[in-house]
Amino acid sequence: MTTTLQKTISRTFIDFFQQHGHIPTTGSTLIPRLGDPVLFTTSGMHPLTPYLEGEPHPMGRRLVGIQRCLRTTDLDEVGDPTHLTVFEMLGSWSLGDYGSGQTLRWGYELLTEGFGIDPRRLYVTVFGGDSQVPLDQESLQTWQELGLPIELTTEDNWWSNGPTGPCGPDSEMFVWTGDGDPIGTPTTDDRWVEVWNHVMMRYRRHDDGSLETLQQQNIDTGLGLERLTMLLEGKDSVYETSLFEPWMRQIPQLWNLNTEEQRIVIDHLRSSIVIVGDGVHPSNTGRGYVLRRLIRRVLTILWSGDESRSLSDLPLELFEHTLNHFHQGESVTLVRRILIDEEIRFSNLLDRGRKVLSHERFHKSLDETDYEYLHETHGLPRELVAMLL
Repeated sequence: MTTTLQKTISRTFIDFFQQHGHIPTTGSTLIPRLGDPVLFTTSGMHPLTPYLEGEPHPMGRRLVGIQRCLRTTDLDEVGDPTHLTVFEMLGSWSLGDYGSGQTLRWGYELLTEGFGIDPRRLYVTVFGGDSQVPLDQESLQTWQELGLPIELTTEDNWWSNGPTGPCGPDSEMFVWTGDGDPIGTPTTDDRWVEVWNHVMMRYRRHDDGSLETLQQQNIDTGLGLERLTMLLEGKDSVYETSLFEPWMRQIPQLWNLNTEEQRIVIDHLRSSIVIVGDGVHPSNTGRGYVLRRLIRRVLTILWSGDESRSLSDLPLELFEHTLNHFHQGESVTLVRRILIDEEIRFSNLLDRGRKVLSHERFHKSLDETDYEYLHETHGLPRELVAMLL
């Protein structure tokens, strides 16, 4: 089930950019195109990489869409109020068409007039320049003309999709979430929550770290659906929004967890369902290993409090809600079976691990040789051994 507000947000975003000549694209799955070295789609621009590098897009030079994404780089952040492993990104793109001044003005207009956010609650950051690239003057001047407070940064306002490839300065829009009048800046007060990033994709970074100016200057923007929902609903975390309503209603009744544990469990289970919904099964390598890590982290949290807890207790409503929200066709029964099978596999591995580690050889501090032996001979990875000791 998709919430009314989420539908309204998505429709408002798509309609706004359509009115400005953008053609809607169909969001793809979490699985990147064949030959892409990245395990999962990490951003809205990911499926558009060939077109951002100059290949003509069949639908034109102005695009808009919604893309589901997965970021393993944020796994350690999950548990805080705003980070998620799987999320939806509202995106707009200029493939060699307009520049930063235009995209920032549209961003300001949509947030303030389209979504009704008070301009006094906005703060922006701009790339301040470094030894290779100068201060982003066009973005700075645009925000000055719009009258918003600006913070200049270097590392925080440079976007790249990896160590090499398309990259460039970005300008981020933040919304004040604290009580009372805004104070501080985005880098000094975490009550400023980033909601929309506008990337000026002007360069390509090479293996030696050098930058080449792209012939086609692009704009790539990403606005997080869950974060925007949080801001518009006036909630303190993405988990308290209507998007997570069934999870926050069912999980606390099922398992007694602290706030951080609850968020991790909800995020990782929801993400696991989406990953399986896109056709990935648990394995020891690649995408399947990411899925395996998520499921096992959930089980580790659950079993540290009560070893009788099981994913088989998870209500079907949560599977149905998640698969429907992400428009996935996999059957609830199949997805549930895959998660439970992985739980059984992990439980058997733990039992075997306890037996192996009970041997007197391991009644001491383990060294690298021990860890290597346990992994190669018994299939016990280091993090699992550390958990059992």
